[in-house]
Formats: sequence, structure tokens, C-alpha cells
Amino acid sequence: MNNDQVRSLDRYDRKILDIVAEDGRITLTDLAERVGLSKTPCQVRFRQLVLDGYIEGFRAILNPAKLGFNHIAFVEVKLSSTNEQALQRFNDEIKKIKEVEECHMIAGRYDYLVKVRTTDIMSYRRILGEYISSIPNVASTSTNVVMEPIKEVGRS
Repeated sequence: MNNDQVRSLDRYDRKILDIVAEDGRITLTDLAERVGLSKTPCQVRFRQLVLDGYIEGFRAILNPAKLGFNHIAFVEVKLSSTNEQALQRFNDEIKKIKEVEECHMIAGRYDYLVKVRTTDIMSYRRILGEYISSIPNVASTSTNVVMEPIKEVGRS
């Protein structure tokens, strides 16, 4: 099965996914116990979920506040052209900016919604002016500054 095909997940597969999404460092023994399977069948299912692309990888989730990255802004970006070449160029360039945590092509008044995390407003201003606004075909931007993050991926 290639990664684009979807297979039917049963309750054990879904439970494995729920558990590892919350604790990616869980031991196989503990996972099997929590899922209600013996170790070998749980391991087989886990490996298949990885092979099928349901689990894309594991990583450490760093605490941005402890690292001094307390400033979050969402930037709405409007392009002057949305032909395939312009879209691809924007996609390629935005991926190079390390302060960009997320970027989504959206439907609406703007073409993209970009999440940027920096140390402060001046750092954000530099990223916006020197990098994001300098990408070819960027016609306009609008910034929404986060006052307080309530829920973020990987964080409570």
C-alpha cells in the first residue's frame, strides 16, 4: 500500500495513534499494555502504521517561551499573481524562513496564512520586511499579533 492509499483503521490502530500522539516516547511494552494487546501484535501494528504513513515521525517539542520566542504573529499574505509559478515560488521561499512555523494556502481575501514566531516585535518587523514582503509577487500583508496562545499543536 502506498502512502496515498487509506486503509481501514480498527479500534486498536486508533488507540495506538491516540497514545503515541500524546506520548511519542512510550515504550512498546507500555503501549501494548495500554492498547490491550500483547507486545508482538502491537509492534506489528505500530510498524505498519509507520509504513502506511499514519505516523510521519518523532521529534522533540521545544518550549519556545523558555528559548525567548514569545512573539507570535499571523500574517495574511496576498499575491499579485496566483499562477502556478508564482505560487510555487512563494512556497519555496517561505519554507526557507526559519521563523515561519506554519504556512497555509487559504481561500478568502488573502492567499496565505503564515504563522511567524520571533523574540519580539522588532524581530518580527525585520522578518516581515526583509523576507516575507520581499518574496516575488507579494502584493500586501496584514499582521495579527497573538496576545496569548491558548492551544497549540504539541502543547496543552
